[in-house]
Amino acid sequence: MAVDFKKKDVQAMADRSIAATLINGAIRTSEQEEMALLLRQKSKLIIAYGSCAQSGGVPALANQFAREELLHYVYDEAPSVHNSAGLRPQPELKDGDKTVLLPEFRNVVRSLDQVIDVDYYIPGCAPNPKLLKEALDAILTGKLPPKGAVLAPDKALCDNCPRIDSKPQDLKIGEFKRPHLSTIDPEICLLAQGFLCLGPATRSGCGERCIRGNMPCTGCFGPTSRVHDHGAKILSALTSSVAATEKNEIDRILEGIPDPVGTFYRYGLAKCLLRRKIGLTDSK
Repeated sequence: MAVDFKKKDVQAMADRSIAATLINGAIRTSEQEEMALLLRQKSKLIIAYGSCAQSGGVPALANQFAREELLHYVYDEAPSVHNSAGLRPQPELKDGDKTVLLPEFRNVVRSLDQVIDVDYYIPGCAPNPKLLKEALDAILTGKLPPKGAVLAPDKALCDNCPRIDSKPQDLKIGEFKRPHLSTIDPEICLLAQGFLCLGPATRSGCGERCIRGNMPCTGCFGPTSRVHDHGAKILSALTSSVAATEKNEIDRILEGIPDPVGTFYRYGLAKCLLRRKIGLTDSK
């Protein structure tokens, strides 16, 4: 049942009176943080639903830039902006006897479990209906895996890929091609064709929708349980397959990846092990 509750209705509920809450989206503002904390208080189970909640998603790519850099571009430099007074949104504005409040824009984008305790995860951008059904069945029957589990198969996408038989045992990549500039053979392993497919480092369970649509995997299901850093795993898998030993030739091949961070951490920069530790100062 879907019900349009208001915030005050949820606040009035008894603690842990909600059997399970599925939360989608990353945490960037004070309002999102407040709602996550409230729903954690009122729910027996919290499920991070989708890539943004699980690992920051595409919004977390903003973590490459300082908060002030982002605000400066949006309110001062963007081509569509005319703001000669240099105005910025303020968390609080008093207008006579009225006070207008806006959410605060935090320093970084955080995944849901960097803000509240999360019980389970459903990956994907977006999660597919099959996984959602299986998760709801597990909740309703009480047949849940150990806390912290990702409710999807724990093996790499390549294991289920319909093109697996065409993947060479000794893969050697001499060029990285871009899908919008080259023709993709619908029968042959994408990596064997030189297209940057993240299947070797990405969890299965999506139904191979991108592959079956003749496009490379972009990694939205995140890593398996054996991987601590999704981007680093992708980088390791690809560099071991580069067919070059000389620096100039390696550089030429890697030029086919113009945005490594946006490619390897498209959905998971908030969980990158190289980023600074998130603390109270960062969240504010």
